[in-house]
Amino acid sequence: MEKEKRKILIVDDDNFLLDMYALKFSQNNFEVYTASSGLQAIDKMKGGLNPDVMLMDIIMPEMDGFEMLAQINMQKLCSNCIKIVLSNKSEQKDIDEGKKLGVAGYIVKANSTPAEVIDQVVKILENKK
Repeated sequence: MEKEKRKILIVDDDNFLLDMYALKFSQNNFEVYTASSGLQAIDKMKGGLNPDVMLMDIIMPEMDGFEMLAQINMQKLCSNCIKIVLSNKSEQKDIDEGKKLGVAGYIVKANSTPAEVIDQVVKILENKK
């Protein structure tokens, strides 16, 4: 029996990375949804999307990842989903800000291959069960 696919919402304004991670996660038993901005991610969740996990960038136009997280928390969207940051912002203050906003993990893009990112996301999901 095949394991049920977990839903992941990937939020990143870099279309190349968005497409690449969408492909990699879909090859690893995830049902993938994407958004190229924080506003688009919020709209999708308001429209009924309730992912198991959300992987998001921090540096994006219009609304950065931290602002998006604050909005999601305030509007009680994605309340049961596991939120993970995937960013090149790696200063401790950024990691602390993510924790304050309820992220379960913080992955630095530059330090991780796509396969390592998927492994880390799967580990975080297993630890949260």
